[in-house]
Amino acid sequence: MDLAAGILARNTRAVARAISLVENRDPQAKALIDGLYRHCGRASIVGITGSPGSGKSTLTDRIIARERAAGRTVAVIAVDPSSPFTGGAILGDRLRMQDHATDPGVFIRSMASRGSLGGLAVAAGDAVRVLDAAGYDTLLIETIGVGQTEVDVVELADLVLLVLMPGTGDEIQALKAGVMEIGDFYVINKDDLPGADKLRLEVEYVLSLSQPSVGRKAGRVLMTGALRNTGIDELCAAIRDRTAEDRADGSLDERRRRRIERRLDAILRARIHEVMDTHLEFSRQLTGWVDRIERNETGPYALIDQQVELLLSNRFVHGSSKEEQ
Repeated sequence: MDLAAGILARNTRAVARAISLVENRDPQAKALIDGLYRHCGRASIVGITGSPGSGKSTLTDRIIARERAAGRTVAVIAVDPSSPFTGGAILGDRLRMQDHATDPGVFIRSMASRGSLGGLAVAAGDAVRVLDAAGYDTLLIETIGVGQTEVDVVELADLVLLVLMPGTGDEIQALKAGVMEIGDFYVINKDDLPGADKLRLEVEYVLSLSQPSVGRKAGRVLMTGALRNTGIDELCAAIRDRTAEDRADGSLDERRRRRIERRLDAILRARIHEVMDTHLEFSRQLTGWVDRIERNETGPYALIDQQVELLLSNRFVHGSSKEEQ
């Protein structure tokens, strides 16, 4: 079976192979993703992020169960920390979702962060396209934390859940650092712990003082107890209502348009880095460049400007010579 046809038929092996091609930056992946784009746009994409230990994976598991009970198919991309030995994902999130492992209506895939920022955003974005084209109704993107990498990845979503828990002592500091800008729903999980109500009031106060970032509406605070399976129905209903509202007023289309802009920017940056590495042997020369800067022979900006000029000069010279031939 042709790989694209297999994806459109929601063949699990075809979907898994396509995501592997994306992760490994296989040359076949680019044409595949371009061909799948016309089949995308039907899935609801929800990002789930938050501090480690806040219960994101258990919450994700509960959302999967609710979606399946409603007859909707679900795909999950779990961005895991990389193994320091192999560079692969540790797969902790998949272990927590084993109850759904044999359900043909659920697809779960871990992606290793590998210390990557832009590269991960591009790979995760392409994986989302594969799963969207495969016809899954709901796509969940769960990330390992709330750092810059996670913010970039979660920006692939239509709606973002920022999961918080009481008692860690650093919630409001994180909120003040700008994380509040990425959330559509602020989910206070483990709401049976001391301080849950206080945290809710603090989050609501911070929200009242902040202006939503461009293209986002004011966030909403919800309480859940994922382990006790409480508050999940209300959360899922809120997600459905917000999605329907955004579809009706055009917010969803506008958000997806901005997402395409961000993806083009991410792809362009990754491509420029590849070109630099190919033509300037960036990776091989990096140590020598560092040595030059340490010897005060040049500065970092001047060195990079010099390399870019060299790249452009070689490009135009080679292009002219080809045209003359």
